[in-house]
Amino acid sequence: MPNSGTTAPSRRSFLKWSGVAAGTATLLTSSTNLGMPGHGPAAAADGMADADTTFWSACVVNCGSRCPLRLQVKDGVVARVLPDNTGDDTLLNRTIRACVRGRNMRQRIYNPDRIKKPLKRVEGSKRSEGKFEEISWEEAIDLVAEKLQYTYDNYGPEAVFESYGSGVWNAHLANSGGWPRLFNLMGGQLNYYGNYSYLQVSQITKYFYGAADEQPSNSIEDSIENSKLLVLWGNNPQETRMSGGGVTYTTAMAKKAGLKIIVVDPRYSDSASVLADEWIALRPGTDAALIAGMIHVMLDEGLHDQDFLDKYCIGFDEDHMPDDAPKNASYRSYIEGKGKDGIEKTPEWAAEITGVPANQIRKFAREVAQAKPANITQGWGPQRHLNGENQALAIYLLACVTGNVGLPGGGTGGRDGYYWPITAWIDDGENPVETSISVYTWTDAIDRGTEMTAKRDGVRGKDKLDTGIKFLLFYGSNMGASQHGDINRTREILDDDSKCEFIVGMDNQMNATMKLCDLVLPDTTTSERWDLVPSEYTGDMAYEIMCEKAIDPLYESRPALEVTAAIAEKLGIGEEFSGGKETTEDWARELQAQNHEENDFIPDFDDLREMGVFRYTDPNGLYVGLKDFREDPEANPLETPSGKIEIYSSQLAELAATWEFDEDRLGDRITPIPEYVSTVEGAEEALAGAEYPLQCIGHHYKQRTHSTYGNLSFNNEAHPQKIWVNSLDAADRNIEDGDQIEVYNDRGRIQSQAFVTSRIAPGTISVPQGAWVNFDDGGTDLGGAVNVLTSLHTTPMAKGNGQHTALVQIEKAK
Repeated sequence: MPNSGTTAPSRRSFLKWSGVAAGTATLLTSSTNLGMPGHGPAAAADGMADADTTFWSACVVNCGSRCPLRLQVKDGVVARVLPDNTGDDTLLNRTIRACVRGRNMRQRIYNPDRIKKPLKRVEGSKRSEGKFEEISWEEAIDLVAEKLQYTYDNYGPEAVFESYGSGVWNAHLANSGGWPRLFNLMGGQLNYYGNYSYLQVSQITKYFYGAADEQPSNSIEDSIENSKLLVLWGNNPQETRMSGGGVTYTTAMAKKAGLKIIVVDPRYSDSASVLADEWIALRPGTDAALIAGMIHVMLDEGLHDQDFLDKYCIGFDEDHMPDDAPKNASYRSYIEGKGKDGIEKTPEWAAEITGVPANQIRKFAREVAQAKPANITQGWGPQRHLNGENQALAIYLLACVTGNVGLPGGGTGGRDGYYWPITAWIDDGENPVETSISVYTWTDAIDRGTEMTAKRDGVRGKDKLDTGIKFLLFYGSNMGASQHGDINRTREILDDDSKCEFIVGMDNQMNATMKLCDLVLPDTTTSERWDLVPSEYTGDMAYEIMCEKAIDPLYESRPALEVTAAIAEKLGIGEEFSGGKETTEDWARELQAQNHEENDFIPDFDDLREMGVFRYTDPNGLYVGLKDFREDPEANPLETPSGKIEIYSSQLAELAATWEFDEDRLGDRITPIPEYVSTVEGAEEALAGAEYPLQCIGHHYKQRTHSTYGNLSFNNEAHPQKIWVNSLDAADRNIEDGDQIEVYNDRGRIQSQAFVTSRIAPGTISVPQGAWVNFDDGGTDLGGAVNVLTSLHTTPMAKGNGQHTALVQIEKAK
């Protein structure tokens, strides 16, 4: 199979549309319908012949796609889980095959960790003790209503907060479960901006491209047809989006089509192993330095696209700067050593920081510059460092310097592009509260809420918070004891019930966050309620999945939407909340009727139930980021002050001059250009012989999606928790593959099995993120959760989660 010589026309066969016109419905046949009771394609010949009924369902966790499942029910029990059996093998009508996580749904439904009844914390016990007593649903609803009303009456709506969580992500109904709707009818709640996945890039992009969120690159489908090179920069779709609907499938097709692929990552990920023609192994958090060294080569050898930079950008060189910029503040001046630091950013300079040899930097720079066009797509790992904003902008910048923005086959340097689904979510109403905080600073808002300000802590909507968080909700969320930074410190903050006075948790699994709550409510799984499930980051094919109620709710579990309706009724706003709807089927039918009315090619509820999965595509064709801007920048200016791409941002310069930073913390600063910023606990500190000399990152793992599915024994057996350690670092510490090791720093200690390998950069370890904590009596986490080791320090501009920036030491477990 060719690696790089295949031309674009010979790759077009991978983009057959199977007779499906862009923007129109893909009408699926019912070739597998055997006449079983009323569920069309879900009744399949490849399952149990004696199943009573087969229902459509879905895996809705936050992996970046969504997968249809067919649940075969026998005697009221889900007996078998089958994958999608619709679609075909073409990219834009492909079968959406679930991965091993979703296919193991039975073990989630019938798990011993299921929350069976409402639980109330035992009076006088600490939250971290996890002591509960069972109560009735009536008592639970009364208690929520009482505590909620008390909070609004005594502290106001800014004291109410729902923590970010992704365990029910993007199901049209269960995504919110009615909680925001309830809070908004009560007077609102404290908002948050961003999310844990890509907070830094989502907040910094507006200063570069003018986009309110991230700026997607071209789709992988477009790359298959038009690109000469695909660069996966910190982008690992084979593990983060492993499903038939997601980018795993499209990148595999890109490889099969002969497109050359280069992976940049500290770890030789599955994407590097399966897809890459070349692996660039750099130290974590040094991406902006690598790019500076590459651009130095391009400038030195005349490989950059000066015409593009002159026409579409400001701030690259001194001749194209805003009027208020000081002399030698351009990016080119920074590269040439004419800026404040006086250092020329040669490949040798970059090699010392990144660990990538200077000759490899030169070769890589030439490959990227000379491949016309090339799609550089960044994952969200690089921006999850304490210098994450600059990391993200630097990758954007590389796409600009090579002139690839807005071209078929090119890209913006953002995450691979997609067609966002047009189907609607449940209407949660308007939040009358304008105040918001970064999604990552909720523990600060509990611990020191009234001290938080706009210029120091990123508070938006007002100069400072007037109250801390007093009523906290964890819904479908394991943020309190898995996904948030510095788990030990987070537990300490939550243990102080004089600060946050009441915590409600709602989930279907008793994870460690639920154990920190005052009241725990048992939610249903997707098999026990109705819902509508959209695609998410699935490239140029969007879709919607019917999610039927396959079995009755187990134990005393109830759908969140029906629970919040009962709380609203208790608070006297029941009719306003529900509008006469009583069940999740009522809500789903009303919402799908709206979808069908607004876009008549979308099937109505009953037709979607018969089809199971409905696919549709963008009427504009394959996604090309900023195509209109490239074609006519005057008619289609960006939402930046200049209307152009701002490599130098006067707005960022203003923030740098007016915001308050911790002068004693290395890297706590904003820069108007995407320069490399050294940080506390970064590569230089590790190289300087710090007490904790190893950089620790946390990669996404096939065993689970974040922490969801982290308690399933089959998944754990197939993919046990292992800590990646470079062979040289292991030899220095007499550690062999399979040894139990401890990883520690001042924030905590974890224990797990060592995976000794050359597939990770020296000086770096990687702990699969999302593991469920299991503390022993000495405080060591035997579950191996990376966030026992990470920091609550925020990034300078987005006030985000730089959780990949952490230094540690390792040793054999005693």
